[in-house]
Amino acid sequence: MGQVSISIRGRQYQIACDDGQEAHLARLGRYLDQQAEDLVKQAGSINEPLMMVMIALTIADQLTDANEKIDTLTADAVAAQAQIDTGTAGVLTTLAKRIEDIAASLERP
Repeated sequence: MGQVSISIRGRQYQIACDDGQEAHLARLGRYLDQQAEDLVKQAGSINEPLMMVMIALTIADQLTDANEKIDTLTADAVAAQAQIDTGTAGVLTTLAKRIEDIAASLERP
């Protein structure tokens, strides 16, 4: 079991993690520390529990926005695929008709 020390606004937190996840957890810690720094710049000095809640809300807002973008992109991709499928079906229908016409002409004496 791995362990990482992360620092948020100068306060150290020892966090356990799965082996191999230390670097990822350290990056997340640096991200949280940056969010805390940004929050303090905007709101001034606030107590630690409130700061953590505000950071969590900020990240939840970012996550919600990202999920909405993913949903929009997914819907756009599905619609584009449907158009491609419709176009492909049309091409296949045309090709099938041409093949039938060629086969019919070959059957004639």
